[in-house]
Amino acid sequence: MSGKDFDGVADTLYIPLAARVYVSKRFPEYFFDPKSLELESAIPGESIQAGSNEYTMIASAARYHNLDEMARAYITVHPSCNIVNVGCGLETMFWRVGPDAPDARFFEIDLPEVIEVRHRILGAPERDELIAGDAFDLSWANGIDNSLPTLIIVSGVFQYFHNTDVLGFIADAKKAFADAELIFDATNTKGLEYVNKYVKKTGNASALMYCAIDDPAAFAREADCELLEVRHFYTAARRILKGKVNLYSKIAMAVADRTGRAFLLHMKL
Repeated sequence: MSGKDFDGVADTLYIPLAARVYVSKRFPEYFFDPKSLELESAIPGESIQAGSNEYTMIASAARYHNLDEMARAYITVHPSCNIVNVGCGLETMFWRVGPDAPDARFFEIDLPEVIEVRHRILGAPERDELIAGDAFDLSWANGIDNSLPTLIIVSGVFQYFHNTDVLGFIADAKKAFADAELIFDATNTKGLEYVNKYVKKTGNASALMYCAIDDPAAFAREADCELLEVRHFYTAARRILKGKVNLYSKIAMAVADRTGRAFLLHMKL
């Protein structure tokens, strides 16, 4: 695989892919993603590596570690279901979770140019359907059996929009699916400031983030949803990687969890 395979991919998609590779190589006991490792040689990583450190790489991989756990838990309760990954990019959850979920169907939603490159790089395995479309225009839901229990995962997307946009997405998703849950990653105001500094360092100053959630319970009420879980990013990482990460990473993870800087919201729509 060569760098030309990535022509047309938005720069912001490189960061989580590079992080999955980094953590898979250094801390496979915490997170291991063989499919992402297959893509390593094609990542144009100079600016990403220059602007990254151990903590920022773990921060990105922690999102996927937790999402995998939450998706597996959902599938355990609903073996025959839809797993809808909105803003999929080059995410590889299907290869991590799908093999143990034979009755679950996965759907990958992203802009047409991203879906085109994803298809070229990762293909379209059986039970992993690619749908091109605007994440916030839920006409993509027309191609999904909404009678099945559905888990909608929105990873690394909502932060780029405003809270009102996110609330609009949730309202539309409630109309589109009869039985659905939503999981998405979020940051509070302080966390957003930190992330934007990191994004600028990686050379993506045009990809600043705007959505901050300081009170998850209040946000769920505003969305008229049942809040099922607020999960801090690093609960498992701090346990599994104890004594294996540098001092800065150790302190940063503890502070992020204590202050609610980065977390996952799980809501019943």
